[in-house]
Order: sequence, then C-alpha cells, then structure tokens
Amino acid sequence: MSRYCLQCGKANNACICNWIKPIDSQTQLVILQHPSETKRPMGTAKILHLSLQGCECLVGENFSSNIRLNQLLLDEEYVSIVLYPSQESCLLSEETLNVMNPSDKKIRLIIIDGTWKKAYKIWQLSTNLHGLAQIALPKDLVGNYRIRKAPTEQHLSTVEAGFHALSLIDPENDFSPLMHTFTQMVDYQITQMPEGVFESNYVRYSNNKKNN
Repeated sequence: MSRYCLQCGKANNACICNWIKPIDSQTQLVILQHPSETKRPMGTAKILHLSLQGCECLVGENFSSNIRLNQLLLDEEYVSIVLYPSQESCLLSEETLNVMNPSDKKIRLIIIDGTWKKAYKIWQLSTNLHGLAQIALPKDLVGNYRIRKAPTEQHLSTVEAGFHALSLIDPENDFSPLMHTFTQMVDYQITQMPEGVFESNYVRYSNNKKNN
C-alpha cells in the first residue's frame, strides 16, 4: 500500500484532499513548476491545481518549446498574462487589466512555481513568456508560510500569490477556500515539528523581518 496519496501526492498522514474545495473561475490558471518543486512535501502549487477547475501544471525549466504551453498561448479566446515581478511588470489592478484586455476576453494567468532563484531561471530561459503582459502584486501583501524560510514577510507562497492575483482578476468569485486549505496544511505541519523547533525558527524569522 502506498504511503502517499495518489491525488495530492503528499504523505497519507499529511493528505490535504479533505480540505480541497473545487472552485470554478473564468480565469484559467497555468502553473509553470520547476522540477525541484514536484516532490516538496510542503509545496503549495498542488492546492491550486486540485482546487481550480481547468488549472494546468507544466513541469520544466525552459518552456520555450513546450508544446502544451505554446498551444495555450495561441488560443485567441484568452489573453495570457504572467505574474512575475520584472522591471516591465505593471501593478495588478482593474485599470491594468482593462488596458491589457481591451476586448474583454477570458484571462489566462501564468504563475511560476519555484524559489526566487529558480523562478528567475525559468523566466530567463522561457523566451515565449517575454512578449506577454507582465503583472506584479501589491508590495504590502504579507505571507503566512511559517514552515518555510523566506527573505521577508512579503515573499508569498505560490498558493498565496495565486489567491491574491485571482481575487483581483475575478473579485466576484470566492477564492478563500484556497487559503483555508493552505492554513490547514501549515498548521498540521507545525504540529508535526519537534517541540521548540517551530518557536525557534519563528523567532529567527521574525527578527529577520524586523532587521529588513
């Protein structure tokens, strides 16, 4: 018998499937996932993939010749935008979306799943993304990924980034189940840590935030 859930891929005792709630959104989400993220037990892209109807997750480093991604980018029913904080990125807002999507087409949101260094590598190699409209989230958003190290509290997990972006793109839809699943997953992982480990890590993380 497998030790891992066949649906979410996590260990059976850490399965998140009971917390997943299907969400139907007009916005299609495409996740470009670095190979190193596929086996991470605390990865959050799976929450998006399982929750959002029509969500696709493609794995690799260089997506320039990725057949599936290029098929999606040629689909004229959608306007594809990529969430990536480059120098050309515009702050995501209703006004920005109106400029990027004047014909009011459906939106395809592309998110890169990986550490900042690995996400940058995907961005650099995947030249088919460079011609797309680029968006960034507001800088005052605060993450709650307490079980993984992050340089600052503004560094969001993949599911948090997806939640905030989708909420701004499709404000009439309720994406809160994404955060509920995320919170449940984080809380469970904390309970599995040896006594004192989380408190010690959290104090160091809090001090780092203050110093920054």
